[in-house]
Amino acid sequence: MSTAERSPLFLPAIYLGGIVFGLGLAISGMARPEVVLDFLQFQDFGLLFVMGGAAVVTGVTFFVATTFLDRAPITGDEYKRRVKSFDRNVVIGGSIFGVGWGLSGICPGAAYASFGVGNYPILWAIGGMFLGAYAQGYWRSMRSADSAEQGADHASSQD
Repeated sequence: MSTAERSPLFLPAIYLGGIVFGLGLAISGMARPEVVLDFLQFQDFGLLFVMGGAAVVTGVTFFVATTFLDRAPITGDEYKRRVKSFDRNVVIGGSIFGVGWGLSGICPGAAYASFGVGNYPILWAIGGMFLGAYAQGYWRSMRSADSAEQGADHASSQD
């Protein structure tokens, strides 16, 4: 579905979802890096209850929505599973994410909410996330360009 075909409620729904998400992170204290760092040091398990509660609510919502609706009400997109294979990129990316989480005490969603509650130094971490994502995208595009070039060389050598 193209952007032009989407419901006029699509962008307001995304905005409202972001407000609800940020409000939940701020109320639960998850927008504060010291809370996350306390969790990672096994001193405060509140984060576990917040994530577990959120996973249960999300699971119930998806179950109800996919059982009674054939399409997402706002986007009109079909509900379908998007299964990602477990490969080395999952392990490497998860490990790097864990190091960044441990160093900064914040995960990406909570970083924006943390800025919203007045934690302005978090902008350094957000800038670092953009830089890391850009570096990975640049590396991936260079790697795919090399693969395409090697494929073309291999094909021409067989001619």
